[in-house]
Amino acid sequence: MIEVETRPDGFDLRIAGRHVIAHREDQPFLELGRGEPRIDMYRGNFDIEDRLLWRSPQRAAIVTPSANGWRISFDGAVLTVAAGPDSARIGFAVRDPAVNRVWLNLLAEPGEHVWGGGEQMSYFDLRGRRFPLWTSEPGVGRDKTSWVTQQADATGRAGGDYYTTNYPQPTFLSSRRYAAHLDTTAYTVFDFRQPDRHVLEAWAVPDQLELFAAPDWPALVRRLSDRFGRAGPLPDWVLHGTIVGLKQGAASFDRLRRIVEAGVDVSALWCEDWAGVRETSFGTRLFWDWTWNAARYPDLPRLVADSGVRFMGYCNPYLCADGTLFPEAEAAGYLAPARAGGPYLVDFGEFDAGVVDFTNPDAGAWFQRRILQQNMLGLGMSGWMADFGEYLPTDVVLAHGDPLLLHNAWPTLWAEVNANAVRGTDAVFFMRAGYTGVQAHCPLLWAGDQCVDFSRHDGLGTVICGALSSGLLGNVAHHSDIGGYTSLFGVTRTPELLARWIEMAAFTPVMRTHEGNRPHDNLQVDSDAQMLAHLARMTRIHTALFPYVRASLSEPGLPLQRPLFLHFPDDPATYAVQDAYLYGRDLLVAPVHRPGARTWTTHLPRGTRWVHLWTGARFDGGQPATVPAPIGSPPVFWREGSPFEILFARIEPSRP
Repeated sequence: MIEVETRPDGFDLRIAGRHVIAHREDQPFLELGRGEPRIDMYRGNFDIEDRLLWRSPQRAAIVTPSANGWRISFDGAVLTVAAGPDSARIGFAVRDPAVNRVWLNLLAEPGEHVWGGGEQMSYFDLRGRRFPLWTSEPGVGRDKTSWVTQQADATGRAGGDYYTTNYPQPTFLSSRRYAAHLDTTAYTVFDFRQPDRHVLEAWAVPDQLELFAAPDWPALVRRLSDRFGRAGPLPDWVLHGTIVGLKQGAASFDRLRRIVEAGVDVSALWCEDWAGVRETSFGTRLFWDWTWNAARYPDLPRLVADSGVRFMGYCNPYLCADGTLFPEAEAAGYLAPARAGGPYLVDFGEFDAGVVDFTNPDAGAWFQRRILQQNMLGLGMSGWMADFGEYLPTDVVLAHGDPLLLHNAWPTLWAEVNANAVRGTDAVFFMRAGYTGVQAHCPLLWAGDQCVDFSRHDGLGTVICGALSSGLLGNVAHHSDIGGYTSLFGVTRTPELLARWIEMAAFTPVMRTHEGNRPHDNLQVDSDAQMLAHLARMTRIHTALFPYVRASLSEPGLPLQRPLFLHFPDDPATYAVQDAYLYGRDLLVAPVHRPGARTWTTHLPRGTRWVHLWTGARFDGGQPATVPAPIGSPPVFWREGSPFEILFARIEPSRP
């Protein structure tokens, strides 16, 4: 499976016949260097620069066989290549302890596609672009040419760019059917702009470069899932109906009653504001003191018991400085201090919060027991949004480790705390932040804070790209805020946007509504009878698909939302599609993500025939298909010959 072949001027490395490394003295595989970083965080957004002091290409290489692979010696480093049955691990040992920059040059080929990078929202195929990998706020708009992003940058340094993401991961898959993972938590940059090479840059010496190969795409994705870990399966209850997100205190239960009476199949009521709220210029924010606010929710246990549905809440890994839990954590030594002494306070926009230090095992155990189990599960919650995880400052003092190297790892530590809390229950938590290994703990990703619009880089369509990119790395289930979240600078939901988001969400693992950051400025799912009827119909369809969804989720390591090429690798047109997906093996979903569209064209993979879900019309694969797409009938097709044909044929095609 692994071959290392020496040459007079270098060496070649192949995995399963794929030529991945071509080291030549004039085009070296390895470069070493030293730099001085400048990292400035403002409310989860980062300005990052590097003062490069020196960079040294490693030209002459001596390759010698070893017991289980090869040893490659350069002037400044020694590499060990360990060969496995379907993988290779390349370890790094540098001779100069001053080295803190490493560049690896992997072979690239014309026409090659590259995917991965964690959860990428703008581009599924990463080829031709440069991707810094650092967990952060994605930003508002994420497009430096857009008015919204320019306003966000001018008012709060919060505009973001095409590569900013809550969940980066230094892993990519190549259309040459291999995958590469850089085992490091340091700031990294994956640069896919060169025609002949992929450049991987790390701001620390990585532990290893891992290469994987498999005979087909599903096997390769499963192999990555084996490597990064698998969280437990989602319970049945969260796959039925919709999670209704409301935050009007006890009045939320009255609204829930009306929503249920309108025929909406509700799996849970989700109240972010269970611990209280505060008003800021951004909108209604939550009070980050993870204790039941009895003034806002009088007699909450009785309200939950009488509602007839499950109840979900919200938390994040920070404690507001004006809450009751902050002094308790401070007295126990669970808050990370600043270098000048005292708890480190992070500015979250008109209020400050302390950082619970998860590198201190006692602090993590306290958060798990005191907050997640006692205050939340003990109240009768069936789960929560486990928000944030991206804000670890690089100048904080931690009990163990360098914050510059732990910043990217922080979301995985946060996921582990939540996973430990719900173990042995059927409670579900969902997260937006991630990094390598989050797959082993978090059963459900959510796409973060999209704008409430159709914009190219931060609107409805971006959640499709996010699901596809993260799914290839072993994240099985993904979903989004129905209707988006961020409403700023006069941008508010239109009825069309909300209706289209609802119908797309019906064909994702979990449906969950959100009122957004400015609930009173935006249309809600229960604002009028027509929207409520639309939600009820699409929710019934979502629930009707449960047997198929459960069967699809039983395929180990494979995501529910899959790129078209995963099961149709012989159709080259599928490799560039980022706005349609296979929902399991047998459904193809192409959500309408542009305003005003009433017909929609999408590519149908060759090798089978496809049946339009709403009309029964049949189409040959291997070519584009254009279908009517009025609101209520999103473009969905099922594969002819599917074992679930009877189920698909029974989906009610009537218009709302």
